Amino acid sequence: MSFTLFIVLANALVSITALNNRDLFLKLDFQPYLIQRNNQWYRFISHAFVHADWGHLSVNMYVLYQFGKLVETYYEQLFPGMWQVYFVLLYLGGILFSTIPGYARNKENFNYHGVGASGAVSAVVFSFILMEPMAPLGIIFIPISMPAIVFGLLYLALEVYLDRNRKSNIAHSAHYFGGLFGVVFTVLIEPELVLQYLR
Repeated sequence: MSFTLFIVLANALVSITALNNRDLFLKLDFQPYLIQRNNQWYRFISHAFVHADWGHLSVNMYVLYQFGKLVETYYEQLFPGMWQVYFVLLYLGGILFSTIPGYARNKENFNYHGVGASGAVSAVVFSFILMEPMAPLGIIFIPISMPAIVFGLLYLALEVYLDRNRKSNIAHSAHYFGGLFGVVFTVLIEPELVLQYLR
């Protein structure tokens, strides 16, 4: 079984269970106030396996499955013998790094809650974009595509804008911090990838 499929199944199992058990949901979600006050550091990871609803879960897992399989294949080619370790570090690092803004902004906010694997999914997507910058990418159900690097830059710009003009409970900063982690991590483990942008 691929790591991507295992992560998708783990997300589905935990998310569906938590959606039917409010107490479990609240024990796993991202609450910076409780992390700081009660040292519940596990929430930095556990929140990424819980989703707000079926739509949130479905979109995240669809995107993860599509891109995760590709990134696994590239990592296996680039890092034989180490690709599994690197893929897990990419995913977990995306979870952790993407929570930095939310934690910093809300560690005194008792009412703040966050869930979802979006930061980790963004890390995987942007790792792919770095490795395949000219691959055609688009938005689900919209028949328009563009080079992956263009899509990625537009996506980051949109998420930064939405984060600065927050009008919803969506943690936009998790999306772009996760994406940035995916790029930086992949460059660190394979610096040669940067040369394709200099040619």
